[in-house]
Amino acid sequence: MKGAILPILALALSAPLQAARAPDDVPSTRPLYLQLIQQARIDGRPRAALAYLDDFERRYPHDLEARILRVNSLLDLGRVEEAGTLAQALPDDRNGTVSAVRGHVAAAGNDWTGATAYYQTARTARPADPFIRNALGYAFLRVGRYSEAVDALKGAADLAPGDEVIRNNLILALLAAGQRAEANRALQGIRDTDVRANLRKTLLAEVERIHLSLPRAQGKGS
Repeated sequence: MKGAILPILALALSAPLQAARAPDDVPSTRPLYLQLIQQARIDGRPRAALAYLDDFERRYPHDLEARILRVNSLLDLGRVEEAGTLAQALPDDRNGTVSAVRGHVAAAGNDWTGATAYYQTARTARPADPFIRNALGYAFLRVGRYSEAVDALKGAADLAPGDEVIRNNLILALLAAGQRAEANRALQGIRDTDVRANLRKTLLAEVERIHLSLPRAQGKGS
């Protein structure tokens, strides 16, 4: 469900020092510090991200982007209930960002119906965002709405044709929907035969797991 652009770490690391030396922060400090926080999450250091956020929010209180980063960092640590409380306190926005993070919280809590609703709202606000479409497609999968999952994930793949996570989720949706021929064509695009075989095995196991998680009437597709 995630996509990130790696910032220039050398620049990002200088942000806390700049902030500490400058009581009246210049505007450029904020994006650099946010890059530092993002990088900590990318590096798998969510506790560091939270520590940086504590410092950041003293300089920029009530910053929406920082509040969203805090929710995501808490999710990284598995603190779903705490993340949910903070996510619900976020102000509603018009660009879909808050709806998307609320969807992430719902998904982390296995509330796939709730996640689907939030991601649909986010997609309406940000129709060209492939990662929201990817998240929505997977949420559709988890509630047994396979044809809608395929449609959402095809849209995501068109918007981000080189993204392997989206490609894999699309193949997963095609397999779940019983569209084996199209799934096999997509798999043939993977040149390494060992990688292809392992991926197919993994995706088939995931399809079975999803089927078993659904009520019997839904378990074989829609």
